[in-house]
Formats: sequence, structure tokens, C-alpha cells
Amino acid sequence: MTRPPTAAQRRVIEAAEPVTGRLRGTEAQLAALVGRGLAFRHPRPPHDHFLTPAGHRIRESGTQAGSAPAPEAPEAPKAETGTGVFAARAGGEADTGADGPARAREVHSAWQGLLELRRMTNPDGSVERPCGWERTHLVRAASLALEAAGHRPAGPDTGGYRVRATPQPEAVAVRGPDDATLRACAATLEKAGWQVGEHTDPRTRARYLLASPRRV
Repeated sequence: MTRPPTAAQRRVIEAAEPVTGRLRGTEAQLAALVGRGLAFRHPRPPHDHFLTPAGHRIRESGTQAGSAPAPEAPEAPKAETGTGVFAARAGGEADTGADGPARAREVHSAWQGLLELRRMTNPDGSVERPCGWERTHLVRAASLALEAAGHRPAGPDTGGYRVRATPQPEAVAVRGPDDATLRACAATLEKAGWQVGEHTDPRTRARYLLASPRRV
């Protein structure tokens, strides 16, 4: 098992940009993280450094390098408010934090960061197609695409979209209060590079979307 990062290296990891994982540090710190498999140097100028999946796991959960990632829970992720950490809203959170211009700026910044991550990590530099980070953070990625496009997530007492993990690999389920919401969400996800199909729950007969990040 790889040795855990030093305190100084952990500070660099924790200061990484939340969505893109872009790192800032001295050349020695960044090189050490690359050597531990926690970061990589992008081959294209300006040759920035980014967290690897192992680095992201340390940043997000505090596990040591080499630990297996925790499986994505089927419930909605908790909104992280007041911590300085951005979290896209999957719908159904008990505490969604404050809305308004500040939230809109956070969402816009996170979406622009994700587009930059696509540009930097997709082999052809495409921003039209989801990247590896999105395929390993399905609920968060789909939720960000929807919230950035202006769709409203469901609240404790209000209607809106709900994004949930599914047993199917690389797919999330998106539910909404009506067909119009589902159609609008489908159009947004398709524009964001996701493959979307509409299905009917055999038990409840409710309509829902099944969305997967497109590879080509």
C-alpha cells in the first residue's frame, strides 16, 4: 500500500479545485504527489497538475492512497453548506442551503470548471462529451448539468428533479413531478453529452429517465 501523504501534501490536496481537481503548489510538492500516484501532469500547455482518482478519494473522504472507493449511495447526497465545498443538488435534500445570486455563481463556476476538466482530460480536448470524472461521479455530474441549466431540484416540500444512482453501470435515474419536467431534463442532459432514454417503472407506472454519459 502506498504511504499516506505528508501533512504538507495533504494541504495541497485539500486545496485542489473542487470539481476539476486542479492543484496549486511548489514543483517539489506536485512532483511528490505525481510520484505517489495522487496527481498527474497534463501533457498539454500550461501543463497544470490534477488529482488522480486516488487523490480525489483522499480529498473527499480522507482515505489513504490505495483504498477502494466507497460505492455511490442510492440516496441523495447531502448538500454541503457553510463548508466552502460545492455540492450539486440531486433533489430531495433536507437542507439545501441558501439560493440566490451567490448560489447561481457557485453553480456557474462549477459547471465552467467541469467543462475545463473535459477539455483537459478528454483525449481530443472535447467539451461536448463527459470525461472520466463524470463517469465515476454519476449523480453529482448529472445533477450539476441540470442545476447549471436552471432546472430546479426537488425540495422537502416542492417539486423538481431527483437524480439517483441505479444498479446499472454508468447510469442514473432522473425523476420529476410531470412529463414536462422530464422532457426538459432529457433535453438538457442530451445537450450536455448524456444518452437519455425514457422508461416506465413497472411497479408504480411512473415515468423516469435513464441517463448515461456518452463516450463518443
